[in-house]
Amino acid sequence: MNIKSLLLGSAAALAAVSGAQAADAIVAAEPEPMEYVRVCDAFGTGYFYIPGTETCLKIGGFIRFQTSFGRDASTSRYNQAKYDFDGNKVLDQSTSDWDAFSRAYISFDAKSDTEYGTLTGFFAAEFNADNDTDDGDSFIDVDEAYIQLGGLKAGFFYSWWDKGLNGETDSIGNVTEFNSIAYLYDGGSFQAGIAVDELEGWSTKSNGVGVQGIVSATLGGVSFDLLGGYDTEVEEGAIRALLSADLGPGVFQVAGIWASDPNTYWKASEWTVAASYAFKATDKLKITPGVQYWDSLRTGNDFNNDLSKWRAGVTLDYAITEGLATRVSVQYEDTDVVGGGSDDQVLGFVRLQRNF
Repeated sequence: MNIKSLLLGSAAALAAVSGAQAADAIVAAEPEPMEYVRVCDAFGTGYFYIPGTETCLKIGGFIRFQTSFGRDASTSRYNQAKYDFDGNKVLDQSTSDWDAFSRAYISFDAKSDTEYGTLTGFFAAEFNADNDTDDGDSFIDVDEAYIQLGGLKAGFFYSWWDKGLNGETDSIGNVTEFNSIAYLYDGGSFQAGIAVDELEGWSTKSNGVGVQGIVSATLGGVSFDLLGGYDTEVEEGAIRALLSADLGPGVFQVAGIWASDPNTYWKASEWTVAASYAFKATDKLKITPGVQYWDSLRTGNDFNNDLSKWRAGVTLDYAITEGLATRVSVQYEDTDVVGGGSDDQVLGFVRLQRNF
């Protein structure tokens, strides 16, 4: 009996051990720890590492609501085929003297370090809600899309002509966004660049070629830009100089443009001069008066020495709270008309914008 009991006990023990091993074999493996998003401070605030890569990404944008006033204020801002004297995008004329619209803007900025410098991929889009647009409700626009490696940049982006003065009084660029290839040498206090643009918007051909060149210098609180553009289709060009200086509690800026004849880079007038002063009244309030004068306005494809125009106004910027600000612009302009006399108007807008 003792031998039989020993054999039965041994068999039971072996069965128990085998069962335990079989159970262990089908237990699911524990999940690997999740890789949380890490902050990337190599390129400034707001960037984070894309999980599993060494690429840093920043997502930004804004939501804007704006009400504009002035003659034909409801004329759309989004059509890229037609431009007014100041180079603003317009559709057919409207009879309304006010307009309200909303805009959502979002951008994606990806950066990483390489042996050739910083590699950037940038994309931004606008989503506009306005019944004045072609489709009757909204308009989606690719604002920028480009690749940049060090000083070399290729894609669809704003040119150096897009840089303006503080405030909303000035207009010192015509078509300012192209599909381009550009190179900018950055020596810190000195910069020099050249760009080749596909000209679309105001050229004799829809795929014309333009060339830009810029030289910039900064010394203390003073900076200076000298910019030139040449439209090979009409064989005309324009030159622009812009000076910015810290002066007292604000920033003073002045710019001047001369064009040989109307061209893609500048067509409003033979020459113009503009100035503004951005006065920081408080930590939240900035007041920017400005003025601009145009001489020999364009009529058709030529400049008319008998026509001129001037504009003066003020822009108020107020930071309501972090991420939320308002801007108010009021401008008065007077324009000579063909045949004698002048045409004047008051125009501007009130804007509320949430940045993120």
